[in-house]
Amino acid sequence: MLKTRETAAVRVETPLGPSAGAVVTPIKQAQPTRGPDAESRAWVSGLAIDGSGGQEARARLHELLLRAARFELNRRRGSHPHLRGGDLDDLAHQAAGDAMMAVLGKLDSYRGESRFSTWAYKFALLEAAVKLRRRAWQGREIPLEPEHWAVLAGSGESPESSAESRELLGSVAEAVETVLSPHQREVLVAIALNGVPIDVMAERLSTTRGALYKTVHDARKKLRVHLADRGLDLGDARDAEGR
Repeated sequence: MLKTRETAAVRVETPLGPSAGAVVTPIKQAQPTRGPDAESRAWVSGLAIDGSGGQEARARLHELLLRAARFELNRRRGSHPHLRGGDLDDLAHQAAGDAMMAVLGKLDSYRGESRFSTWAYKFALLEAAVKLRRRAWQGREIPLEPEHWAVLAGSGESPESSAESRELLGSVAEAVETVLSPHQREVLVAIALNGVPIDVMAERLSTTRGALYKTVHDARKKLRVHLADRGLDLGDARDAEGR
């Protein structure tokens, strides 16, 4: 005769008797997958619907993003004293509008790893910073010539080190002119040497940040390999090419 014995881990059947026993193997419980909390789910579902409910959710989202943009602009306003209150408010509305388009466009990618409001907030912070950099460069000519090669060498170097630095910089300047394509040269000089923000450069060239990052990466790689082939010690230049 069998008696059924149940445990919290498994259900096993064992024979009756004082010496009868059973080895109980605990069942490892699967860890629940973390997802959006209730408030975040409400945000997503509200933004995804049409009609008055969706309009209300989008209005609340715009208010959230506008607060975030104003916060970021006020945090950075000390480095842009030429901007007045009206300018900052205009930038805040622009940033909130662009951030809202980005959030709605990427709504399907939200996985709930953070609260929805926190996730959306970051879009506004980024857009506000981009708008401020672009405004700072508005009307300014982008420098496309490396006018300061000499100052790249350390001023406190020994005469020997200074001579080596001048030789290296001379080789780099020559390579920039002869090895890179005109587009690579323009982008590298503006961004890497003259400090033009990459989003400003992207706007001027009607391209994307990603495309410019790739241009800078390819240009630097080409320069490293070219200079390494001339015997200059530039570390992993050859490794970068798989040599």
